Amino acid sequence: MFTGIVESTGTIACVKRRSGFFTLGIKCSFFDSLSLGESVAVNGVCLTVSELSGGTFFADVTPETFSKTSFSILAATSRVNLERAMSASGRFGGHIVTGHIDGTARVVSVKNDGNSVLFAVCVPDKLSRYIVNKGSLCIDGTSLTVASVSEHSGPCVVTVSVIPHTWANTVLCERKPGSIVNIECDIIGKYVEKLVSLSPGQNSSVMESLRDSFVSYH
Repeated sequence: MFTGIVESTGTIACVKRRSGFFTLGIKCSFFDSLSLGESVAVNGVCLTVSELSGGTFFADVTPETFSKTSFSILAATSRVNLERAMSASGRFGGHIVTGHIDGTARVVSVKNDGNSVLFAVCVPDKLSRYIVNKGSLCIDGTSLTVASVSEHSGPCVVTVSVIPHTWANTVLCERKPGSIVNIECDIIGKYVEKLVSLSPGQNSSVMESLRDSFVSYH
């Protein structure tokens, strides 16, 4: 699990097409502390370290992930946001981020707003129901607060306000209108939707199971 607090940026060293999958090579500042099998979020996508060599970690990517994320437009020298999985004793600085991307969005505008930047993206209609004003949205692995949601007419446009520190220390500063970014919606909303969509009998059974588990644990 991640929190959307970008630890550092890295650089794509290579994108290799192999038999049935792809491999990304990424140079990063915390290479010396990485271990094989460790999880690292790369532009918000949870990847597993499969090889470590010469200051570069390598991770395999399935064709589906490659095609349904912004990975398909990555090239050597591209910069990416990086975050290692949260430790049990770590601070929860952002929000719950699984690293399982819901889709991509297109940047529609980038505007200065005082000392911050208003960053607007056009989100697929199927994901708009999971995004609420003042809620959380993960864009390219960065936990951001939704400033506004416009979905009354036309496509759903979501605007987030990016503070100077985040703008300067993530790859968001390289995004321009037309850029494609990875997005992950708040998973809590998905669980709530699932629970309320169950029939009364199913819902009751689920809630009783949760209650019994809670009581037995405590």
